[in-house]
Amino acid sequence: MMKIAVYGREFQPSVIPYVQQLFDLLATRNTTLWIYEEFYRFLGQQVNFPQRLHTFATRRQLPDDIGFMLSLGGDGTMLAAVSIVGDSGIPVAGINFGRLGFLADISKNDIETSLTAILLEEYNIQKRTLLSVQSEETTLFEGNHFALNDITLFKSDSSAMITVSAYLNGELLNSYWADGIIVATPTGSTAYSLSCGGPIIIPGSGNFVITPISPHNLNVRPVVVSDDMELDLEIESRSGKFLLSCDSKTTALSTDIRLNISRAHYQVNLIRLKKYSYFSNLRNKLLWGLDARNY
Repeated sequence: MMKIAVYGREFQPSVIPYVQQLFDLLATRNTTLWIYEEFYRFLGQQVNFPQRLHTFATRRQLPDDIGFMLSLGGDGTMLAAVSIVGDSGIPVAGINFGRLGFLADISKNDIETSLTAILLEEYNIQKRTLLSVQSEETTLFEGNHFALNDITLFKSDSSAMITVSAYLNGELLNSYWADGIIVATPTGSTAYSLSCGGPIIIPGSGNFVITPISPHNLNVRPVVVSDDMELDLEIESRSGKFLLSCDSKTTALSTDIRLNISRAHYQVNLIRLKKYSYFSNLRNKLLWGLDARNY
């Protein structure tokens, strides 16, 4: 019997019929489900669960032989699911109920065919690199300090810029006068970093990118570096504080805190159907090739 974890967050009522279709389909297969506790409460009376379910709040409450995790939502939901999975190696598949769907790439209109293929193990595993952010002065994010997309530093108010001194393997790279900086993985290169002028980096290329946010010096540009390098950051701010974001988690910190960013000790396993193509997905999501001159 296949054991499946299901993760999700609140979404619009228009999505409920697709969620019902998913649970109806799983009930006809030889599966046992573990649903994220908060998501189960949200679904409440909106969905009819045709089989007996278990709930979980943390990864430790999942059985060791769980087959995979289904993320129901957009890319933000997928990031949260990856955070729960951590370094367990549990494969993650995302059904896109959101807008963009770079990570959650299964369309809600293809639930039956896609889920059937996954249950038959007709898929590939795509490994994605994560970043780790740590500090000697404090424990960050209760130890869950890993990011699949990006680690970002922001100024804590709407007035003055902050200064971020960045050291690569101990050598000064630059002191950024900016609203902040983004350190993104190849996966995250199509997210916030891209909107700030950063390049698209192909997953598996062995790099990450440092992208300034609204730098004061216009000749300061994103820098692509090897992911085996370590990045140390020192922050100066008039307010004495700054904001640190690690994917969907954010905290306020004192400028006394020095940060170290490096490649995480593990990779996440994403389920990709055999028809999946990274470049096709890229073209579709970024609307490349829609110029009339291509037809």
